[in-house]
Amino acid sequence: MKIVILDGYTANPGDMSWKELDEVGEVTVYERTKPEETVVRAADAEIVLTNKVIIGRREIEQLPKLRYIGVLATGYNVVDIEAAHERGIIVTNVPAYSTESVAQMVFAHLLTVTNHTEHYAIQNRSGRWSHNPDFCYWDTPQTELAGKTFGIVGLGNIGSRVAQIAIAFCMRVKALTSKSAEALPPGIQKADLTELLSTSDVISLHCPLTDNTRQMINAETIALMKPSAILINTGRGPLVNDADVAEALNKKRLSAYCADVMTEEPPKADNPLLNQPNAFITPHIAWATNEARSRLLQTAIANVRAFIEGKPQNVILPVSSFSLTDK
Repeated sequence: MKIVILDGYTANPGDMSWKELDEVGEVTVYERTKPEETVVRAADAEIVLTNKVIIGRREIEQLPKLRYIGVLATGYNVVDIEAAHERGIIVTNVPAYSTESVAQMVFAHLLTVTNHTEHYAIQNRSGRWSHNPDFCYWDTPQTELAGKTFGIVGLGNIGSRVAQIAIAFCMRVKALTSKSAEALPPGIQKADLTELLSTSDVISLHCPLTDNTRQMINAETIALMKPSAILINTGRGPLVNDADVAEALNKKRLSAYCADVMTEEPPKADNPLLNQPNAFITPHIAWATNEARSRLLQTAIANVRAFIEGKPQNVILPVSSFSLTDK
């Protein structure tokens, strides 16, 4: 059985191994694949693994041998699930492997804004504190999280873990979720989108990217937020309208934007968010801890084995239940 990995470098730049896959098939690993190379490289493959290489309807129609697509991520918007389902192609993802790492990044971003630790570390390497007349100094606001309201859009694995951490910080937590209010853990209040945006001091996006959620954060929804609000996006870049967020930051209608994902990756050099002093952008690395990547590879390989054994796991079906209008 021929197995092709289209873009293996980011998940495994050489510090881990695909060796276990060699036991179940003939494996070819490409570090990166351009869109025009996808069909040629996957032409003879029954099994294709992809992280960010798009396998849409056009590619699927040109790959008659394809039986299985394994997404090396939790999000699976790079695959046309409907087209794969029509062909009887199994599509799997790797759920929950990065939950702890992404939740950690959410609060790394949040604490960057509220405490500015890197700002002070850089200043003090240049002698600022050593030449200060007082025992301490600060030139940025210092903000306490306790008592603030943390709004979470999407209460899946990551959103739920973020909620737990926010509660540990003694924050009030509201969530936009399809789960019933009665099913929510203690400390989490169910809210609709308007209430969540208008009352939260921190808003963190953890919902899937669908036609319903694409650019859900835009000029209209930003207008509902407090000007002091901090917006965090470790979910999907296209959940926000980059230009509208940049404009809101520029006009002080939003306090800060923290993101580990962008609408286009890598972003164009003229993306308006990159030059905003109150936009804190990391290069899609929340998932990339050694621990998370190890879990990713282990589960991806286990998914392939399960498929070959006729018992596929972590199968993606062409349905989506998340709604912005959930009450």
